[in-house]
Amino acid sequence: MEVLTTNTKLEMVEIPPGIFMMGSPGNDLNSNNDEQPQHEVKIQRFLMCKYLVTQEQWEQVAIYFPIITKKLNPKPSFFKGGNHPVEQISWYDANEFCARLSKETGRNYRLPTEAEWEYACRAGTTTSFYFGETITPQLANYKSKYVYTNKNWEYFRQQTTPVGSFPPNAFGLYDMCGNVWEWCIDTWHDNYKDAPINGAAWVDSNLFRLLRGGSWYSYSVSCRSAYRHRFSPKSKYEDVGFRIVCDDVDTFYFPS
Repeated sequence: MEVLTTNTKLEMVEIPPGIFMMGSPGNDLNSNNDEQPQHEVKIQRFLMCKYLVTQEQWEQVAIYFPIITKKLNPKPSFFKGGNHPVEQISWYDANEFCARLSKETGRNYRLPTEAEWEYACRAGTTTSFYFGETITPQLANYKSKYVYTNKNWEYFRQQTTPVGSFPPNAFGLYDMCGNVWEWCIDTWHDNYKDAPINGAAWVDSNLFRLLRGGSWYSYSVSCRSAYRHRFSPKSKYEDVGFRIVCDDVDTFYFPS
């Protein structure tokens, strides 16, 4: 647990090392070309934020932690609520948050690589979603009035929900599917040809950055574990937020 201020903390989960198949197989009905070829990736252990970064956590860092490269709006979100995920966050904003937190704590906080994100999301599963082959509004916050695998749920919340409102995956991570899109370090690539197999970030001169997980405004198909999205790093939308990771596992304190 990382203490930000007296009343505000960040809960982190240790993600174990492992090997997984990243992407989706070509015979998956809903897979896209950019999710292929499916390939084996080896991941080292790391820490990941148990929840999406909340508006309360964002505000504390934006106000009380010294600027590294840019100012941060303490209250950027369209949908208000201290325990709701912060949104309308650009890729640059998210990195400034990580830089401030790293400077203040002496630990290396950053955005996840795309491979780390998918590994953490799947949590050992190989199905379309970490909770199985289909999705319902009882499992995630998404545009659930649209069909996925012949199931039609006439329900659409049309806004973010408090973090932790739905069941976690097997690693104990919440909202890896839906609520708000999550920024990754990586730049966009049209497919996985020549992608790293060691879990490292894949960064080149492409102007777009990766997002994962889907959002409250996403169709069900976009919330799949393998689904990939891209935006300009300057983009700020009501359904884009982030969660962070930390490399310094051995220095972290886990309360009993």
